[in-house]
Amino acid sequence: MTPGSNGTADNEPQTTAEKFDDEHYPAYTMGRAAELLNTSANFLRSLDEANLIEPQRSAGGHRRYSRYQLRLAARVRALVDQGTGLDAACRIVTLEDQLQEARALNARMTPPPTSEEPHPPLQGV
Repeated sequence: MTPGSNGTADNEPQTTAEKFDDEHYPAYTMGRAAELLNTSANFLRSLDEANLIEPQRSAGGHRRYSRYQLRLAARVRALVDQGTGLDAACRIVTLEDQLQEARALNARMTPPPTSEEPHPPLQGV
């Protein structure tokens, strides 16, 4: 569920300002991500094992998370905190995102309403 390495289509290096705006830029270490989510590093590892998120790796092999990935993790964490199993929570988040994408695609493909009625009104009814 994670886009390419730096979120750009042609893999050109990003400026510092672009990195701040890029929700897919892997800016957070595992420790910082766990702190922000008020969870453990093991929870983040379990999301990787469940194939919900695939953190990028630094040159030293350390996991790095993007804001987008942290939002996914926070959504799963909320479901888990409500008693949903981890695998089910990951599946729910995945399906919610797929539904949102399908609705957006449907909205783009549906022609705008016209001012004309598709059928003239019945006379005398």
